[in-house]
Amino acid sequence: METLKYTIIKTEEYYTKYCSILEKLLLKEDSVFEDEIELLTLLIEKWDNEHNTFNELNPVELIKSLMEENNLKAVDLVKILGLSKGTISKILNYHKGLSKETIRRLSEHFKVSQEAFNRPYELVNEVNRHFRDANLMNTKKDLGSTIAM
Repeated sequence: METLKYTIIKTEEYYTKYCSILEKLLLKEDSVFEDEIELLTLLIEKWDNEHNTFNELNPVELIKSLMEENNLKAVDLVKILGLSKGTISKILNYHKGLSKETIRRLSEHFKVSQEAFNRPYELVNEVNRHFRDANLMNTKKDLGSTIAM
């Protein structure tokens, strides 16, 4: 009986090995490897979904973790997300929540589900502390006044 080239990933060692193989195949940019790339991607995604630590991290911790994994700095996020340095700083320091557009861009860039970035977490900004969580856009609002029509 012929042994399979790839099997279900059962250890972190194989996970790392398959990720390395996938990276090398992607660099070749050859359509001959399309099926192999697709299979490795499925196997790696299955492992990620079962052993995903993303659920343990709040969205800001997740961003920081992904930045570290990808050797990115805050200035790199400026380009990736199309935001100012000040806004990136506010996000990374829990002073500003993530907008829908920012979540979409993070998800696309890091190939992570939008749900991982769209979870509630505490903000430290005094101005916005009255909001329950960071899923709300953190802009200054006068919640006490109403507009008469």
